[in-house]
Amino acid sequence: MKILARQLTVDMYDCKNKDLSNYEDLRESLDMAMNMAGYTPIEVRAQLWNEEQAIVFILLQEGHAVVRTYPKLKYVASDVFICQEDGKPEKAIKALKKLMKPEKIRMTYLKRGDFGTVKDVKPRIKIRIAPLRPLRSIKNKGAKVIKTVARRIKL
Repeated sequence: MKILARQLTVDMYDCKNKDLSNYEDLRESLDMAMNMAGYTPIEVRAQLWNEEQAIVFILLQEGHAVVRTYPKLKYVASDVFICQEDGKPEKAIKALKKLMKPEKIRMTYLKRGDFGTVKDVKPRIKIRIAPLRPLRSIKNKGAKVIKTVARRIKL
C-alpha cells in the first residue's frame, strides 16, 4: 500500500516538566530531541501565546512537528508529520515523552495520502427523510403544516 506520509497526534496529560511555559527552553529542548530522533530541523520557532500557552513549531527536512503546551493544565498537544512512506514519527514522540514526562498519553496514528481503492476514497453520505402525515384537506392548513414540520425537525 503506497502512502505519502505518516502523522502522529499525541495528547500528554499531567506532564511533570516544570518549564512548560518557558518557550525558549522548550525550543532548544525540542530542537535537540528532533536531532536525537534522527530528524533534521531546518527552522524552529517558539512563542508564548496569551501568556497561558507555549507553541513550538519545528520545520523538519522530513516534515514538521508542532507542540503546544498548556502549563496550568499540565497538558501538551503535539503533532508530528513525516513525509516519507516509511517514516517513523514514533521516534520523535519517544524523545518528546522523555522531555515532558507525562502520566498518561493518547496517540492517534494516521496514514496520509493512503488512496486505497476507489471505493475507499469515495465519501459516504447518508440521507434520512422523514415523511409527513397526510393532511385531509390542504385548504386552510398552512399553519398546521408548519407546526407539524417544526415539531418533526424539533425547532
